[in-house]
Amino acid sequence: MFQVRIHGRGGQGVVTAAEIIAISAFNDGKQAQAFPSFGVERTGAPIEAFARIDEAPIRLREQVQNPDVLIVQDATLLGAVDLGKGCSDQTIVIINTSKPVEEVEKFIKLPIKNIHCIDATKIALDILGRNIVNTVIIGAFAKTTGYVSLDAVKKAVMEKFGEKGKEMVEKNVAAIVATFDINS
Repeated sequence: MFQVRIHGRGGQGVVTAAEIIAISAFNDGKQAQAFPSFGVERTGAPIEAFARIDEAPIRLREQVQNPDVLIVQDATLLGAVDLGKGCSDQTIVIINTSKPVEEVEKFIKLPIKNIHCIDATKIALDILGRNIVNTVIIGAFAKTTGYVSLDAVKKAVMEKFGEKGKEMVEKNVAAIVATFDINS
């Protein structure tokens, strides 16, 4: 089973990111689940969301303690939250930051080779016109892990955002593709 833990702040699309990962996996013919972990947090409070992907049905219903991939949508969480808890030397880290990998490694304490920094904020502002980085990060997730295909992610975005209009879908797909291409 492949497990993902996503950290961010309320209002940044953390839960939606987990849902899009799960829908993408399903579109690729895999079993998947996505769920959040938050209580009474408000916009801006640290939250987590989780996704699991497997070939077999997933019966586990608990938070992801030992992620294969750690996604950090907000670099202000570095040092404020124990992001590396439960991670192993094999955990892949994808983080929204313009900081160099060496600076991030000090906080997460995982091998530098596993840390992938992407300035998702810049890409989101350039393409989407707002600082919502979830789909940008998913483009990096698809390329870095290979657990979901680019076509499956595009289809998931169409499914998730289709009712919000063609322009929103097109912008989010463009953000995914831009990030996927950067990580080539």
